[in-house]
This record gives sequence, C-alpha cells and structure tokens, in this order.
Amino acid sequence: MITQLSLKDAAVRRGGRLLFEGVSLELAAGEACALTGPNGSGKTSLLRAVAGLVRLEAGEIGFGAVDASDARGEGLHLVGHADGLKAARTAREELTFWSRWTGGAQAAVQEAAEALDLVPLLDLEVRRLSAGQRRRLALARMLAAPRPLWLLDEPLSPLDARWREGFGALMKRHLDGGGLILAAVHDPLPVATRSLELRA
Repeated sequence: MITQLSLKDAAVRRGGRLLFEGVSLELAAGEACALTGPNGSGKTSLLRAVAGLVRLEAGEIGFGAVDASDARGEGLHLVGHADGLKAARTAREELTFWSRWTGGAQAAVQEAAEALDLVPLLDLEVRRLSAGQRRRLALARMLAAPRPLWLLDEPLSPLDARWREGFGALMKRHLDGGGLILAAVHDPLPVATRSLELRA
C-alpha cells in the first residue's frame, strides 16, 4: 500500500517547451497537497507524470517502499479535467466497468453510487447527465475501487456548493483512513492541504 509520494527535482518538457523544473514534494499518508499555478504551468502534466503517463525530463518520482509500476498499476486513481466517460453507456454500466477494471467489488459500486447520490441516475445514459452529475460519476469510480493515492485535476470545478462540501467530506474520510491526495486546483480544496505552486 502506498504511504508516501515523493518528487525530487522533477522537470517536464512538452512540445519542446520546459513546463517546470526543480519541483520537489514529500507527501505522507493522511496528507493532501493543492497543486497551484497559472494555466500552462504544467499542473496536469505533473499529475500525469506521477501516474506514469508523461515522462520526466529530469528528476525522480517515488512511492516509498512500493515499486513504481505496482503503485501505478494498483495503488492510484487519476481523475482528469475531462471525465473520460463513455456517453452511450448508462451510468451503471460505466461505474461497473471502471470498478471491475480497477479491482473493485460489485457491492462497492452500489456504495459509491449511494455516497454520491447517483442511484436515481444509474439507468440514464451518460450523455443525459449534467456536467456536475458526470463529475460525481467520475469521482465515484475512486470509491468503487479504493486506492490510496488520488490524483485529481480540478475535481470541484463543475460541482455545486452542496457537492463541493459533500466531496470534501469524502476526501477527509479518505485522508483519515491513510490516503493521500494530490490535486491540481484554482479554488481552495475543502480539506486541510499543503501547497505546491508551479510557475509558468
């Protein structure tokens, strides 16, 4: 189980442009970090680098005693700015698919749907959901197949005030259980966080 995330002098180059360099962070179980900075500073790229989807130009990413390939394969969730949902599937099909793909149990699908008030929406096609409902569905995937490290890209942006508070409670529960959160944000998260700023 991941109990630590470390970045040491990390740098990422995309399209020939150096987005950032010299970025370091030590994040322990129970801690959240808000990743801030202007558009184009590399927040999304850093999340994707931690997930193993973007190669570092320099530096290191570590997960404590857990091998990086195991951590990325079984120990983290990445919820991007785009929800990554199939529009033609029902919400139930989408949540069930992602839960099975990431090792969750069927009972956890129902619990995740209940936690994010998705039960009345499960038989609707994803294309019929509002932006906020789609975001709740994307976030529910993390509850349906629990993993310790959450990588979140603007997780609150389409949510109304009620669900910003509601997801904040779920984030706190995750942290209280020893989870870790690294989130790219423009607005403050509804939990206590450390901060890491990237500069364009």
